Amino acid sequence: MKQDFGKNIERLIENIKVDYAKWTTWEEGIERFNKGVTVKIGRKYTKVIQGNSVWGFIANEDGVLKGVPYKKGDVFKAAGWASPAKWQRGSIFDKGTNWFAWTGPRYL
Repeated sequence: MKQDFGKNIERLIENIKVDYAKWTTWEEGIERFNKGVTVKIGRKYTKVIQGNSVWGFIANEDGVLKGVPYKKGDVFKAAGWASPAKWQRGSIFDKGTNWFAWTGPRYL
């Protein structure tokens, strides 16, 4: 069964927004946060942006990053604005949500 890459990115974005809403009760802040979450599709990675910061990166295809192989859908913390950090932190195809928070993918 082929899993839908786009639908799983949408599910991740919704779960990021839900996690933020659990963190605060400030309605205006929740609305601003939700409007600020965007996605930019690149050649190798899809960048998830929140406001002026990179939330993380999602691999568009299987590949190798700094000598470590990864699969399509793997999620990485941001090393900077334009590149992911080494080691995947989770996958958009995972059903659980314990590997990320509204602040970004969790540390290893």
